[in-house]
Amino acid sequence: MPIVNRVADLQPAIQAWRRDIHEHPELMYDTHRTAAFVAERLREFGCDEVATGLGRTGVVGVIKGKKPAGNGDIRVIGLRADMDALPIEEETSLPYASKTPGKMHACGHDGHTAMLLGAARYLAETRNFAGNAVVIFQPAEEGGAGAAAMIKDGLMERFGIEQVYGMHNGPGIPVGSFAIRTGPIMAATDAIDIRIEGHGGHAARPHKCIDSVLVGSQLITALQSIVSRTVDPLDSAVISICEFHAGNARNVIPQTAELRGTVRTLTPEVRALVEKRVHEVAAGVAQMTGARIDLTYERGYPVTVNHRSQTEFATRIAKEIAGENNVHEMPPMMGAEDFAYMLEARPGAFIFCGNGDSAGLHHPAYNFNDEAIVYGTSYWIKLVENTLAA
Repeated sequence: MPIVNRVADLQPAIQAWRRDIHEHPELMYDTHRTAAFVAERLREFGCDEVATGLGRTGVVGVIKGKKPAGNGDIRVIGLRADMDALPIEEETSLPYASKTPGKMHACGHDGHTAMLLGAARYLAETRNFAGNAVVIFQPAEEGGAGAAAMIKDGLMERFGIEQVYGMHNGPGIPVGSFAIRTGPIMAATDAIDIRIEGHGGHAARPHKCIDSVLVGSQLITALQSIVSRTVDPLDSAVISICEFHAGNARNVIPQTAELRGTVRTLTPEVRALVEKRVHEVAAGVAQMTGARIDLTYERGYPVTVNHRSQTEFATRIAKEIAGENNVHEMPPMMGAEDFAYMLEARPGAFIFCGNGDSAGLHHPAYNFNDEAIVYGTSYWIKLVENTLAA
């Protein structure tokens, strides 16, 4: 496979960085050690600028190409990796397993960070491009909207980023392969919090009560009708109520119940429709049962939408690295990704790099596949060199 030869030479170093980061997982915005590790490496590589503290703990490196820019215009491409881990107890028994109880890199952000560091080292050594490559190391992808925080701190304007690209590993996708699509590639994610106030009492006298458990059960069933009977079958939506808390005795009808869940959609129109219908269904169940239902519907990450021109270009680069038959058009995923905020701010594309037959993302037995390093790192390098060709 036409991976970059120098990247193959760098693979042991990149793997060592990855495993060091894996041993020391950090959550959300508390990525202080990881950010310091990244900033130190970028300075060692000779980046022209290393900025810290964007989005609280984000790190940005700027590498200037040595080729003259056409028409004197400086073009700028941004490459983003996420740094944060998950609150999961690791179950891999690896020699470099997490040293912090209750935290692990169960989504491969250690690999993402290491691969982008490898690309930064190569690009700083060679500078075989015209313009600026901006490497972005972001905290708090796992629920903290770190991408939005970095954008709010002026990421795009400060560094003049014109287009931006992201990458994620993909369990189940063969190592040496990529997967991508134009348009919606990952879903918007919204949160539902529901509190039901009924009327508690003795389990033997249900007619004197408003059973919060029964109300909650009816509400869950009714919410499922939104997807099956309101959303166009050719569109996609998911409503999952994953928490139901009520009662603490077998013979007491509880006064209250609490439900929590998530909504996933792939277009702004379906997102708005589902939000409207969730409120209407909750109000209808409350009227039918006599219970009070308080609903909080909170919008989270938007839909991750790949721009057509950048996706076509990224696909071409991936095929140069992996071969024509190893780059696949994938269906949309109902998982969410806060790189969506960056794609709202600038044109770009998000791609998946094969992680092989590994445990799934967010699983305690997951591990990033180090064999994928050469492919992901080579992709970053060729993306810059081809985008910023003289």
